[in-house]
Amino acid sequence: ADDVNGITPDDPDLLDEVTDLVETPHALGGAFETKHLLLPQEVLISVMKKHQRYFPVLDKKTGELKPCFITISNGKPGAPALVVRGNEGVIHARYTDAEFFYKDDTSQKLDAYLPRLDTLTFQEDLGSMRDKTRRIEKLVEALSPKLGLSDEQQTTALRAAALCKADLATSMVVEMTSLQGIMGRYYALASGETEAVARAIEDHYHPRYPGDSLPETLPGLAVSLADRLDSLAGLFAAGIKPRSTADPYGLRRDALGLLTGLIGHKQRFSLRHGLKEASKLLPVTASQETLDDTLDFVMRRFEVQLRDEGFRHDVVAAAIASGSDDPYHIRRVVETLTQISQASDWRETLNAHARCKRIVRDLKETYTLHPEADAEETSKTLYAAYQVALQKLTSAEDSIAILEQILIDLRDPINGFFNSVLVMAKEPDLKAARLALVQHIAALPVTLIDLSQLEGF
Repeated sequence: ADDVNGITPDDPDLLDEVTDLVETPHALGGAFETKHLLLPQEVLISVMKKHQRYFPVLDKKTGELKPCFITISNGKPGAPALVVRGNEGVIHARYTDAEFFYKDDTSQKLDAYLPRLDTLTFQEDLGSMRDKTRRIEKLVEALSPKLGLSDEQQTTALRAAALCKADLATSMVVEMTSLQGIMGRYYALASGETEAVARAIEDHYHPRYPGDSLPETLPGLAVSLADRLDSLAGLFAAGIKPRSTADPYGLRRDALGLLTGLIGHKQRFSLRHGLKEASKLLPVTASQETLDDTLDFVMRRFEVQLRDEGFRHDVVAAAIASGSDDPYHIRRVVETLTQISQASDWRETLNAHARCKRIVRDLKETYTLHPEADAEETSKTLYAAYQVALQKLTSAEDSIAILEQILIDLRDPINGFFNSVLVMAKEPDLKAARLALVQHIAALPVTLIDLSQLEGF
């Protein structure tokens, strides 16, 4: 590649495959006609990789594909030039086929392929890919307000949703399924669709695998979420769940794509609400138990993902146990709690709140606050601290950002209270007042974290 002022892009899968195909690798450089560069770069590279296991060569400066390739022979051939010419002849034939597919596909507009989606089955109980497309379109409309889409963005998302699966019926994608979405973008542009619609069509497949790029735009994210929510809610309702040895519909991938997209875009979103909206559009009934099962599946994938990223298991458990179904919210709580727990005085802070939680943990009755019933000074101090913390928590635009300060501010008043009063007082009214205060303090952070899940609680 360096000989032609180029580089080969990183492609571990292709490298592994070729490594396993040869015992004595020897690299040979070849070329193809520059006229083929008129085809989309992704098409040219996909043809190289799928059919010939060639390595593409990109320009060092621009990153654009050069009319070159590298093939690996098993051992150094006696006539290298002859081998190169043979490979060049093969790639020319492949590119000629690709040109035919591209011209044939673009001879009509992208929406002309929609009726063909009726012949492609998504799942027998859930209908065709056309049926799925219609559901995606309706779900995008239902979710747009929650995602904060403007009128223009919603218009873009709805058009992209209508066309998002159309390229599955084109010759190019039938030949190379890895180009789904990519060809949708090219064909949308060739059909006169806007750049925003074309981008959202490709975006809705992203992320396709761990580490893949996110949807670039909010309309693209909206279509991506709708597609994945439809698959998750629909397939679970149809009784199709991933097993340890099989996940034919890629539901684990859909779950991780759903989570990664929301977190990457810092998008607040209720998974429970999204699954509920998706279930309303299904041709099969999704019971509440099934929806809960689906949500649990996604949250378990989320827990594994967070642990794989290096977050402590107890911190992850504390954030998820709060009951939130908002992935971005949970992720921020995990990050914040990780930072808080690294402070030198964290153990003292946690112990103070643990004292509150332990004493009321088994209470079945919820007590009403009656601060006037307890004249003890430390009780008044703790009640005042609780009021300040509650006001901060309820009025803050970002409650997660003030979590640490709230926990710290309550620490000394809590310790002072327990060190000077008997909570389980003999007088019923006094006992009830103190239990109520402790109960409310213990419940203060529960919408964000469950401190009892943390080590050392």
